Amino acid sequence: MYQDNKYQLRLNLKGELKTWYHPLIMGILNITEDSFYEGSCIHSIQEALDTAGKMLDEGADILDIGAQSTRPGADSQSAEQELARIIPMIEAISKHFPKAILSVDTFYSSVSNACIHSGAHIINDISAGEIDPENTHIAAQNSCPYIAMHMQGTPKTMQNAPSYHNVCQEVTHYLGVNKQKAETIGISDFIADVGFGFGKTISHNYSLLRNLSAIKHILQTPILVGVSRKTMLWKLFNSTPQDMLPSTSALHLFALQQGADILRVHDVKEAVQVRILWTEWLNGLYLPSN
Repeated sequence: MYQDNKYQLRLNLKGELKTWYHPLIMGILNITEDSFYEGSCIHSIQEALDTAGKMLDEGADILDIGAQSTRPGADSQSAEQELARIIPMIEAISKHFPKAILSVDTFYSSVSNACIHSGAHIINDISAGEIDPENTHIAAQNSCPYIAMHMQGTPKTMQNAPSYHNVCQEVTHYLGVNKQKAETIGISDFIADVGFGFGKTISHNYSLLRNLSAIKHILQTPILVGVSRKTMLWKLFNSTPQDMLPSTSALHLFALQQGADILRVHDVKEAVQVRILWTEWLNGLYLPSN
């Protein structure tokens, strides 16, 4: 990821090769009434367009659009329900912002396929193909980056009693196996997500964050980090997601220092500010000593 003292990330987006020289900020657009953070919910096409425009103006590199609640305890919606919500949003955002890079947050292959053909470029699968194995094949067939996340259980059950012998080793092994499977079927851009908050205790989450650099070194693949306003933050302070923006920014900076390539965030402006600070810090490492 580092070349000539510069950060570099290259992805194949449906046949178009794109290169960035900074980690990416992925703005979250939730097309659902059921989210752990109410401030992220989108209720209409116009609200989706307004939010997308604001995030892009603030510096979002990717917009991640999902119509399936994956908060702890959530019931799964059918692919048909998800399609009815998400396709009008994908089509509208793609039409109004034709240069925007769109990610679809779904574990259904039928939803991924419809969204890719409606303007999306990336598949973000919280189940890493466990729920619908065909989802990985949709990514391969359409030359899309594929984000695979580790999750113990399902959103309905994942936080009942998370348990590991060694969380870092087990998550790394799981993602490594999925990377090999993805490459075997022709996925050229595999992105790993350790799944903060998805079947993990607070201790598990911080162990993964502390060891993120080592996990990335072993996997040799870009890493997405999603910690924005999550339980691992607000439970420490006996607070709520609404009050967790400063703490989220702190963890975003630490995640970048640990090698994160994509930050999935609710608050784009603040995440971009963190990235600028990190860039200045990184550049300083290469300044000649006096």
